[in-house]
Amino acid sequence: MVDVQGQLDAVTREIADEDIDGFPSRVQTLAQTYPSPLDDVWDAVTTGARIARWFLPISGDLRLGGRYQIENNAGGEIQECVPPANGTAHYKVTWEYGGGVTWLTVRLIADGADSTRFELEHVAHVDDVPSAFWEMYGPGATGVGWDGGLLGLALHLGGGNGPSPEEAEAWAFTDEGRAFYRGAADAWGAAHAADGADPAAAARAADNTFAFYTGQTPPSAEE
Repeated sequence: MVDVQGQLDAVTREIADEDIDGFPSRVQTLAQTYPSPLDDVWDAVTTGARIARWFLPISGDLRLGGRYQIENNAGGEIQECVPPANGTAHYKVTWEYGGGVTWLTVRLIADGADSTRFELEHVAHVDDVPSAFWEMYGPGATGVGWDGGLLGLALHLGGGNGPSPEEAEAWAFTDEGRAFYRGAADAWGAAHAADGADPAAAARAADNTFAFYTGQTPPSAEE
């Protein structure tokens, strides 16, 4: 059993439009504080054997300058890697998937001796995301997937494992899974509207995202 509402409420979500290195970009940020010390969370998000327990199997040279590959998902280069020191740690990687490149940064901040704030920032150039895709799904297309990752990490740090890809797919069709994806999609819809999107358009994108993650035809695709 998953405390769906508790997990949804534990995550903060933001989407912002920024100019990065001269490129109009969208920056998605998720954050959650976990009841685990900084060193343990760092180990969980940088060690291949542990990443596979809460996210997906990963291979490659997991060090600065090395390349990684997530099974049936993205790969890329490790551009920055700063282990825990003075209560913080972070890494930055390219996120290469489907022929496109975006950028992912994970930051950890100690919140006392036994608690750590986890922040995930995903940056994409506006021109690299097809406008029709953005209009249909908005930030939820990637954001809801990252919500699933934060849930997996919460389960792992709580002493268990995140679901396998097969288990996650099956869970999406349960009442609990649908409630999670509905809540995450709506939360990203709210973040989209807070960034200035038309509220009705943001709500439609949230509906489409929920449908996608639960194996349904997005409502907008039926029009």
